Amino acid sequence: MSTNIFFGNPQTDADIRQILELQQVNLPANISDDELREQGFVTVQHTENLLQEMNAAEPQIIARDEDRVVGYALVMLSSFRERVPVLIPMFELLDSLAYGEKTLSEYNYYTVGQVCVAKSHRGQGVFDGMYRQHREQMSGRYDFVVTEVATRNQRSLRAHARVGFKTIHRYTAPDGEEWDIILWDFK
Repeated sequence: MSTNIFFGNPQTDADIRQILELQQVNLPANISDDELREQGFVTVQHTENLLQEMNAAEPQIIARDEDRVVGYALVMLSSFRERVPVLIPMFELLDSLAYGEKTLSEYNYYTVGQVCVAKSHRGQGVFDGMYRQHREQMSGRYDFVVTEVATRNQRSLRAHARVGFKTIHRYTAPDGEEWDIILWDFK
């Protein structure tokens, strides 16, 4: 890993815009089928305004190499559930799932709204570093973090398992896409 990688939070509007630029190049419509299968992809397209609001509510996690954002792992609180229509079904499902002896809604948790690493920095520890930052920044206030990953996104599922996520549920969305709900317990 480059020794110039800094893990922290967006400090400027330019950081937010760079998150959006990185997101844009990793949407399925902008990558080949081979790249989608081998390198992974992101699903949700955020707006600058929404990211600014999410960052104000809970600082987002980024990896920066000098002045470039080379990775991000977005913190999405449930209060934003209505702002991203494609994620509403996930939040509704989370409300009904159990973990241990309680439902998820009985815990204090947050979701990772999306995670992405620039192609130039993959395989260099950036993904793991961003999740270490998540744990450092969030574990004192939250019991765990939850997210969902399309089962065809095997690279992402393997990376999440490597840092400690466990699958707690699998479902098929109305569009036929199969998803794993995964959880990383901070305790």
